[in-house]
Amino acid sequence: MVFDFMDEKEYQRKFLNLKILKGIQDYLKSAEDSDAALDSDSAVYPIKVPQELLYQLVKLQGAEGADEAIHRIFRLGLTFWSERLFEESFGTAESLKIFIELVKSRNKD
Repeated sequence: MVFDFMDEKEYQRKFLNLKILKGIQDYLKSAEDSDAALDSDSAVYPIKVPQELLYQLVKLQGAEGADEAIHRIFRLGLTFWSERLFEESFGTAESLKIFIELVKSRNKD
């Protein structure tokens, strides 16, 4: 098995990354389904964006359109970042599947 010689620290790191990836997956899916679903998620304030970007978006699309554009930009960045996290943590879908089986077997014990 790929993860037979994993120490506890590495296991915990991968497990936390798996939880992060699952949360991102759920967030992105809910964002696709409805922007109203985003209202139930946590918010971090303030988010810094280039002033000129925000100014021009508001000027062109209004406040609501600018907000939607910022959310789209954030989701694109989150998608890219999560893909990198997946690659660094698991590398392949097969490795992820094996790790999930390891988690399941540990939870049974």
